[in-house]
Amino acid sequence: MLPGLGLVLHRRTRRLRLALAIAVGLLFIVDILQARRAQTSHQRTPSLLTSNADQNIFIASLHWNSEAILREAWPLALLRLVDTLRARSSNNNNTNVFVSIYESGSWDRTKSVLLGLDKELASRGVPRRVVLDKTTHADEMASEDLNGWVTDPSGQRHRRRIPYLAGLRNTVLEPLREQKDTGAGVVYDKIVFIEDIAFSVADVLTLLDTRGGDYAAACALDASVAPMLYDTFALRDSDGHAPLSIHWPFFRASASRNAVRRRAPVPVRSCWNGLVAMDAAPFYDGLHFRGLSDSLAASHLEASECCLIHADNNNDSRTSTDKGVWMNTDVRVGYNRKAYDGMHPPSGLWLSTWDVAYGLWSNRLQRWTSTTWFKERIVDARIAKWAADDPTHAETDRHCTINEMQVLVANGWAHI
Repeated sequence: MLPGLGLVLHRRTRRLRLALAIAVGLLFIVDILQARRAQTSHQRTPSLLTSNADQNIFIASLHWNSEAILREAWPLALLRLVDTLRARSSNNNNTNVFVSIYESGSWDRTKSVLLGLDKELASRGVPRRVVLDKTTHADEMASEDLNGWVTDPSGQRHRRRIPYLAGLRNTVLEPLREQKDTGAGVVYDKIVFIEDIAFSVADVLTLLDTRGGDYAAACALDASVAPMLYDTFALRDSDGHAPLSIHWPFFRASASRNAVRRRAPVPVRSCWNGLVAMDAAPFYDGLHFRGLSDSLAASHLEASECCLIHADNNNDSRTSTDKGVWMNTDVRVGYNRKAYDGMHPPSGLWLSTWDVAYGLWSNRLQRWTSTTWFKERIVDARIAKWAADDPTHAETDRHCTINEMQVLVANGWAHI
């Protein structure tokens, strides 16, 4: 080596490392500043007088052992929502809001709380149906229904969870068509599913006004422990992948991830997240909730009814729409009051600087070092074998399908 060459190379390498460190540091700072700027931008409070004020809204909700959240806030929030929706409508006969609630098999005091809510709705003259069903999971497991069952490797039959839930969701929507055909002749514009969550009137109004009301479905962002995402079973990004992480910005697909960072409506293939607004028109044309067929589920596969509903809506030529499915991160709900308050701190900044920094860089590292290929190949192979076994078999919605089997048990549900 020429005299002094080693020293020159060492200095150049050191300068290169320093320049690289500075570049990474600047990128780190710019990332955080951009995310913070999006967070602190003005959040519009929905007006009582919007372009969608005269829409008819069908509110649907399922409950099972929901006493805790019901006693925290749910009934009062629902009553305030109903009052607000009716007040902003020019409809003077109070038919612009219908409330459909279905409860089944609770062993806590859910029925008692909902009975009180039913009386409050009645006193306001709100069109409604509140069903308090005594059927328990044990009763369902003892039923003789032909569909909705799977056999495990030991030969034991189990009642499948997803077809059961799909049936409940279809039941709670029955008044939708009845109100048009045999009731008040009211056609509803939007369906709002509200799960057992903490929410506010502003949350629902903001969700309804996502993209000016132009959507097939719009969903909230949900948390059980703030600020982490909760519902990953039904959520799929714009490329059809499950969330990359429960940490912001959540997604693998660039279109979804970048929209989260910009605080814009997030394009997704599917979402539910505890609070969802849907265009009601496809349901009048036959759209309904379902699970995978029992024969496909026997391959140890499952898919959320709350994902399949969006896929079916997109695939069915009778109901197909290009309005899209969107997640609105300005609408943040929680499965308990603590989680909700954590998503709505007094400062308005629901993400800390650490949340932003960790989320951005962990997301990058996971995208660079992981792939969905292996998981998706397992699912694809099982669907392909199932389809090859019988030419009548068809299931095009692979992005909803995962390598799981979920069944009812007496006190809830279980993986097997």
